[in-house]
Amino acid sequence: MDEAAARQEIQELPSARGCTYVLPASDFALGLAAGAGPPGDYQVILKLGVTEREIARLCDAVENALAAGPLDPDEIRERAGKLVRNLGEAGKKKGVTTTLPVALGMLQSQGRIRRIPVNGRLDQQRYRYAAWNLQPLDLPAEEIARELARRYLAWTAPASLDEFRWFSGLGVKAAKAAFAALDLSWVGDRAMPAEDRDEFERYRAPAEPRYALVSSLDGLTLLRRSFTELLNPAGSILPFLPAGKSRIADPPSHLIIDRGRVCGLWEFDARSNSIAWGQFGRKDPALAAEVARTEAFIRDELGDARSFSLDSPRSREPRIEALRAL
Repeated sequence: MDEAAARQEIQELPSARGCTYVLPASDFALGLAAGAGPPGDYQVILKLGVTEREIARLCDAVENALAAGPLDPDEIRERAGKLVRNLGEAGKKKGVTTTLPVALGMLQSQGRIRRIPVNGRLDQQRYRYAAWNLQPLDLPAEEIARELARRYLAWTAPASLDEFRWFSGLGVKAAKAAFAALDLSWVGDRAMPAEDRDEFERYRAPAEPRYALVSSLDGLTLLRRSFTELLNPAGSILPFLPAGKSRIADPPSHLIIDRGRVCGLWEFDARSNSIAWGQFGRKDPALAAEVARTEAFIRDELGDARSFSLDSPRSREPRIEALRAL
């Protein structure tokens, strides 16, 4: 993956809902079109007195600075000089200390710059920025929504209209129109590409367990946010839920999957270079073997396994303790 990112075969880009996804080159232009629009902090800085013209000038200055080669944010700030405005205490309270992050976000969403992980790895948040010239797809909004729906259903069908609405950020009318423009087959309130129906009907789950330790951001749950529905047995997650809740959209830890169902949770304990895990239901030696294999891969190849960008060995200690107590 790191090598593919270096060759620009894949790229982290703002896409659906303005969120960052890793996309293949064939979908760079569609991804940018799906996430078109200023970053969320844009309206915040306008309320703090920053003008649209001011941000436009800063964007041009950033592009000029990157003409000679990639730079990190500090180097860009130095080149742009006084065009980067410090927003003081008012901005700090809103989580925006200067105007530079907003300009960088706008330039990325427009395909004018791209970010490069400083050490080549995608699992961290330190970047340099490079000039780019990728044009988002120039298509009507309804066609962009249709193409996004086509890909979404290819990844995770059968899926409901509400699940697609969450992923895409579209309203009810636009999401319904996107589904209506496709050749779909329905299973209850869930849709799939009609061409997949025969394969779906023929499929039979394996009789024996097939375990996999996957990320908490795995598409099995991330694309639908229906984590609780996948639990086996159904009530097994209750000890991990906040008080008074019987359902959550996102998993509290990484997932142990068996034939499409969540049968346990895991975390990587960086202190002991081991996996802390808990299985719901009957223990199985086959799962222990899969845990050992994954543990060796993380220890020898990755060094750590984070659940999201701000996760750290220290912040996950309470989750590790809970898993070890299972």
